[in-house]
Amino acid sequence: MGDLFKNIDDEEFADKFSTNEDCLHFLADKKWEAGFVCKKCANTNFCKGKTLYARRCTRCKHEESATAHTIFHRCHIPLAEAFRIAYMVCCNPSVSTYELSRQIELRQMTCWKLKSRLVTCLKSRGEVDILSDPTLI
Repeated sequence: MGDLFKNIDDEEFADKFSTNEDCLHFLADKKWEAGFVCKKCANTNFCKGKTLYARRCTRCKHEESATAHTIFHRCHIPLAEAFRIAYMVCCNPSVSTYELSRQIELRQMTCWKLKSRLVTCLKSRGEVDILSDPTLI
């Protein structure tokens, strides 16, 4: 996720991820860039799902959204806002959740929960050293 936002400025980010649909489209493209494989039966054939950018297995009828099995899974805020938080955290992992809350106009605890997921993801990929900066989650 961090490498996604490396060479992108605020204006380009706003153009690319301004709506929830833009974000879903991006997630679907990234998630299934190597092709769809059903998590339940391993079938590779699919049709459109009931929701935007979801895919439905043609064999077992299991439906998977673009956000399933991502850090945005069961995210209760608009995806465009979640992407903005991700952008801000990836650009500056030490940004406070109070600052995120102020800029995006969300509750601080909501920002904290998403930032916690993001930092854990970045740490697992080796993109941020959580032990070297005590201000990170």
